Amino acid sequence: MPFDRGGLEVLDIEECRSLLADAPLGRIVFTDRALPAVQPVNFTLAGGDVVIRTSPSSRLAAAARDAIVAFEIDDFDVAARSGWSVVVVGHARAVTDPGEMALLRGLPLRPWAPGEREHYIRIRPEIISGRRTPDGAWKGVKDVL
Repeated sequence: MPFDRGGLEVLDIEECRSLLADAPLGRIVFTDRALPAVQPVNFTLAGGDVVIRTSPSSRLAAAARDAIVAFEIDDFDVAARSGWSVVVVGHARAVTDPGEMALLRGLPLRPWAPGEREHYIRIRPEIISGRRTPDGAWKGVKDVL
């Protein structure tokens, strides 16, 4: 496996996609009133795209319309000092086609938040990257505290 300059294992595209397919939650990074915003969301994949379901009046719905966004998933074990992260960067678009909306409604994507969540956002990945702490990277390291 290749490693980056910081000593983290670089995940290949297939592993990144596999981790995306199994993760229940992620974070979308978008611009809201000229400032960066991060919001946790549940999601699913459809045709290789990340699909998020939100309220049509949410700030995410307004800001992520035809915008470049980042989307991140991760998993960490603090006690073992191990973990991984996958980041997707791509164009987000609001789904407006009735046929496409009907298909997305059939996906296993149920909102966790209360209220109406009938607005779908698709993120077409243009860049996918992932990193993982290598096995045994922290063995033998003593905590300072």
